Amino acid sequence: MQTFNVPSQLRYSEDHEWTKIEGNRVYLGITDYAQDALGDVVYIDLPEVGTAVHKGEAFSEVESTKSVSEIYAPVSGVIAQINSDLVDHPERLNEDPYGEGWICVIETTDLSEVDQLMDGAAYSQLTESVE
Repeated sequence: MQTFNVPSQLRYSEDHEWTKIEGNRVYLGITDYAQDALGDVVYIDLPEVGTAVHKGEAFSEVESTKSVSEIYAPVSGVIAQINSDLVDHPERLNEDPYGEGWICVIETTDLSEVDQLMDGAAYSQLTESVE
């Protein structure tokens, strides 16, 4: 059974996105598990800064050699920043999903939604049950 990197300081969604909370700003990316399942990422459709997103709704897509997967908002808010480096280097989602592979920052309007996300231990259990 494969073991995936699940940093304990992050929070996770059931859709395999990770979040790092800094005040009311929520950094977002895909998990190590998600990038492994996708295979080699070849393209990402980044959202536009200023776009309103709603928890649980798709707002972006990642295309890999295997498939196209949607990215879902783990919290509601407005896109405050995007990682435009991913346009030319989508492979960073595979190489460094928790660092250089971050996708965007959502300025959240409801911090209580963060409390509904999983901690590292719960996310590890979720990925182990999928294996």
